[in-house]
Amino acid sequence: METDYRSGELLLINKPYTWSSFQAVNKLKHALKKHPSLLLDGKHVHLKIGHAGTLDPLATGLLIICTGKRTKSISEFQDLPKEYTGTFFIGATTPCYDKEKEVDATYPTEHITEQLIREVAQSFIGKQEQVPPMFSAVKVDGKRMYKLARIGEEIELKPRPIEILDFEITSCNLPLVNFRIACTKGTYIRSIARDFGLALDSGAYLDTLCRTKIGDYSIENSKTPEEFIKELTH
Repeated sequence: METDYRSGELLLINKPYTWSSFQAVNKLKHALKKHPSLLLDGKHVHLKIGHAGTLDPLATGLLIICTGKRTKSISEFQDLPKEYTGTFFIGATTPCYDKEKEVDATYPTEHITEQLIREVAQSFIGKQEQVPPMFSAVKVDGKRMYKLARIGEEIELKPRPIEILDFEITSCNLPLVNFRIACTKGTYIRSIARDFGLALDSGAYLDTLCRTKIGDYSIENSKTPEEFIKELTH
């Protein structure tokens, strides 16, 4: 069956490190311009394209990108549970809860054991209220929080209901702790890093992050933008 991007396709893309989600979408949109399914009477037809669920530039992993009529399904994909793997750095914090900003404080870690780390992880499982990071895409009065944060404005963010479905510590070699987390939509893993550090009577920030699943869609079936474009042009 011939691929028809105008009628609608679902693409599983592995977003590269430092790319914004918008950059990944734009790269594909540009590459698809001359695809036969977007030519009508020899003229280029405008392509609707969008992604379901933003990833921070410093995160990698699965992006669901929809084209054409499939863009109407974006909200359905956004509502699906997500799975992530990554690394916390224990004993320090940053203003944005990840490596985008420099460390602003350090904390003792001598009291932290692997058993304590695993116990704290288990305590996070379940429904809870989470405060999003200041450096996030959350809108307040129509403005993105990260834009307000970058000009020094501090806004009191309201906690939002989330659920941690699973929280597994896959390895522990302080100051680095590797994890796998399954959670509901709207969960900020950076906020979990912050709260995890507090629960350890220390500090923590997100060192690495990869989204591995969105619902039943897996990163194992995804392509990098370069791989997708290479297949498209050959």
